[in-house]
Amino acid sequence: MSLETQRKSLIPFPAEFQTRKVETNGAVIHVRHGGHGPAVVMLHGFGTTGDQWAPLARALAWDHTVIVPDLRGLGLSSKPEGGYDKKTQAGDVAGVMDALGVQQADFVTHDLGNMVGYAFASQNPERVRRFAPIDAPLPGVGPWDEVLKEPSMWHFGFRGPDMERLVDGRERIYLDRFWNEFSIDPERFDEEARRHYAALYAQPGAMRAGFAQFAAFAQDVADSKTYLEMGKLKMPVLAIGAQATFGAMMAAVMRFAATDVREEILPDSGHWIMEENPSAVIKLVSAFLK
Repeated sequence: MSLETQRKSLIPFPAEFQTRKVETNGAVIHVRHGGHGPAVVMLHGFGTTGDQWAPLARALAWDHTVIVPDLRGLGLSSKPEGGYDKKTQAGDVAGVMDALGVQQADFVTHDLGNMVGYAFASQNPERVRRFAPIDAPLPGVGPWDEVLKEPSMWHFGFRGPDMERLVDGRERIYLDRFWNEFSIDPERFDEEARRHYAALYAQPGAMRAGFAQFAAFAQDVADSKTYLEMGKLKMPVLAIGAQATFGAMMAAVMRFAATDVREEILPDSGHWIMEENPSAVIKLVSAFLK
């Protein structure tokens, strides 16, 4: 059974959605897209792939064109040696939008996706109508230095060839720790989803790419300094923090980066928002996009 199809009994993307491989910016980006109306781009983070967005995609597709890439190196996208700074990955997203003929979109992002979305919006503000970042900090923005001191963020510095060797063949063990410790109830991140994502992260080069996402933070901090010097984002921002993880900090971070920030706390959820409380995410995001 292919990695594309093995998540059958979990919530799928709508049957009319198409998949496409977009060659852009030195990578091949796996994209799911479908629906009708104004475009919305959804970006995932570490520990999942674009698959996490299927419930939200189903809810929005009746009046939105939904675009869901896998970040470079993760999911079914290619795994190049470099380019894991978020500025480069914002270029990946621009290439995807261009390939699909989409000039402007709303952005809904989570985890590392927040960082890519911020880099994209800072470089291409005219292409982003609204921005909804969910439950993760931005390198070099606001309380970033305090975030780095948190013991729970130990994985930001866990990388290198020896770490890759330690995790090789043990991807499920490594990922279980994040799924368990960053959730309000680990059972909500169910066994089938764990098997699905563990298989994707066990692909050759996937964990190297995952570690590289964090290794690029020093460059991301430098790029954020440039973005902040250019001025704050002007588009409406819905900053959603999960109750058990980032909470109000999500909005606090975004107020350093944007002028029009609305704060929401996602109730009864840890970091894995689409596994733990997807109905609340759908309600908040749908209202914001309308």
